[in-house]
Amino acid sequence: MSVKVVLPTALARHTEGHKSFASEAQDLPALLAEFDAKYPALSQNVKDASGKLRKFINVYVNDEDIRFLGGDAHQFADGDEVMLIPSIAGGKL
Repeated sequence: MSVKVVLPTALARHTEGHKSFASEAQDLPALLAEFDAKYPALSQNVKDASGKLRKFINVYVNDEDIRFLGGDAHQFADGDEVMLIPSIAGGKL
């Protein structure tokens, strides 16, 4: 089984410029654990001190917010596209 992980430029700088890569992770916790070994800099930027996904990182599986698919319990399927998108906030009107 393989899923395609897609990152925006802001996160790709932590993966030696790779904007996408294949993963064998079955779910989000396994994907985050894979980052520890494969891309430690990415891991530090998307995970908090307890190892959980930072609140400002949104995860989409095939364009659907993972929170509506069951969150950490959602099982990826072969061929899924998993996108990690940081929230953008701030600015002045």
